[in-house]
Amino acid sequence: MDALTAAAASGIQARMQALDILANNLANSSTPGFKADAESYGLYYSSDSPDAPADGNTTTLPMLKNQWTDFSQGMLLSTSTPTDLGLSGKGFFIVTGPSGPLYTRDGSFRLSEQGQLQTQDGYAVQANDGQPIILNTAESFQVTPEGAVLQGGQQISQIAVVDFEDSKVLTKRGGNYFRSSILAPLSFTAKAQIEQGKLESGNAQSSQSAARVTNILRQFESLQKAMAIGADMNRRVVEEVAKVS
Repeated sequence: MDALTAAAASGIQARMQALDILANNLANSSTPGFKADAESYGLYYSSDSPDAPADGNTTTLPMLKNQWTDFSQGMLLSTSTPTDLGLSGKGFFIVTGPSGPLYTRDGSFRLSEQGQLQTQDGYAVQANDGQPIILNTAESFQVTPEGAVLQGGQQISQIAVVDFEDSKVLTKRGGNYFRSSILAPLSFTAKAQIEQGKLESGNAQSSQSAARVTNILRQFESLQKAMAIGADMNRRVVEEVAKVS
């Protein structure tokens, strides 16, 4: 494969990966607490490539170098539902997942029949002591900005809101959850405040993502034309060699 075709093919692959990321962002733009993904690009250098020139020069190909998550704050939208809790500022709720703690900004919680505060997937929301939060379903409850859970005028629990010094230790685990890749020390003094009756919207901007999709499709078309030019050049070379022979 000639250098032009190889570079165009590599560019098309990177553009397809970018489209997958944008499609996921657009699909989750209305998901509470969703954090959009973004990507960065680089060049791949290979002197061991079979297509590398005999003079030792490297083959250079464009590639998607890194994918990262944008943890910026989304807008807080009022729902007037007491089990909806929005975070304003840096921090995460802790929930008890099937194989350990998970972290989320999605505060669209519910009460189980037993009065346990849970995610929509049934994962228990943790208090500061790591225990689930149990409420009396027959009474109303209030949550202060600091996370204190009040019922009947008494504090019955404290919602855990934690943060990480380096957000890079967090990886997505589906369902709008994150898992820590290391046993990072947690701080229960996260700067985020809880606003009851509100939900944080996803931070993926639909209009911006749609504009990027248009740009990527245009780049995709240009790269396809480059591949067609490379194929035509190769065909002409073969035809010329055949004529000489």
